[in-house]
Amino acid sequence: MKLKLAALAALSTLAATPVLAQTAGDIAFTSVNADEDGWALVTFVTLAPNTTIYFSDNEWNGSAIGSGGAFNTGESFHQWTSGGAPIAAGTVVRFAAVDLTSLSASVGTLNRAPVTGSSNYGLSQSEESIYAYLGSNASTPTTFLAAISTKSFGIATAGFLTGTGLSLGSGALQLGIATGGDFAEYTGTRNTLTSIAAYKPLVFNIANWNNPGDGTFAATVPNLTPLAAIPEPGTYALLLAGLAAVGWVARRRQG
Repeated sequence: MKLKLAALAALSTLAATPVLAQTAGDIAFTSVNADEDGWALVTFVTLAPNTTIYFSDNEWNGSAIGSGGAFNTGESFHQWTSGGAPIAAGTVVRFAAVDLTSLSASVGTLNRAPVTGSSNYGLSQSEESIYAYLGSNASTPTTFLAAISTKSFGIATAGFLTGTGLSLGSGALQLGIATGGDFAEYTGTRNTLTSIAAYKPLVFNIANWNNPGDGTFAATVPNLTPLAAIPEPGTYALLLAGLAAVGWVARRRQG
């Protein structure tokens, strides 16, 4: 019986409980494509059904939420609803053709958010920043989750991280491409670490990204391979021992 309980405990540690992403770094961008006008992200937590996350490539002004913090205008806002089923931690979601009415997400539904003044839905090749956040609506953030800049944050034309609760390496990444960037993508490991959260410092590290520079990437599809947690050998041993005990108990009862 103790082994049976141990097996169940081991199984429970491998199962994720759906939660609403609510902390900086709960998600991260894994690619951005200014030619195709899209991006991809990974979630480090299991998202609850019908989670809504907003995106904007308008620039944040650098003040805190509730104390004058706001986006500028002239660019776009998008709204993603994750769908009716939980999305497992480690899942990579692609957002494609965000400048077109045929915009789409590989999971859930992506729409243009109804914000007055939204325009210019495409992504800039010379300089672009994208913010992902929760909010009461698209223009009123309550919690920033992630951000990426093809150049560098900290100037008006690229937007600021101050006031967002994000920082480089913790929710935010800047590619630092002098002339902006057409396409960039995380190319680090996706299947060697023992927890999904352990990938965070890798995804937020520019050394693990490929920036091929100027080119033609309109048809390039980002890597959608999910991040995988590989249990430690002791976990496997415990699980197998527990399952063997469950089988032994079942056979005893049948006998």
